[in-house]
Amino acid sequence: MVSLDQVESMIKAQLPDAQVTVEDLTGGGDHLQATVISTAFEGKTRVKQHQMVYGALQEALATEAIHALALKTYTPDSWAIANA
Repeated sequence: MVSLDQVESMIKAQLPDAQVTVEDLTGGGDHLQATVISTAFEGKTRVKQHQMVYGALQEALATEAIHALALKTYTPDSWAIANA
């Protein structure tokens, strides 16, 4: 199991400008939801955005420290539109 802060740090190591929110969906620490906002996502498909986040969490996913991960990824502009 990894802490929510560790997950956030792993994502920010890969995407330094990212705004990251991580939630534990079940209370068990291994079913998580992450919302990631980064300029690095600009011009990339949603699939590529998710691959970038999965890449940052590859070790935790491979060891099943994270069993399930729901992702929401946004560019700063798409975040502003989604939350207008």
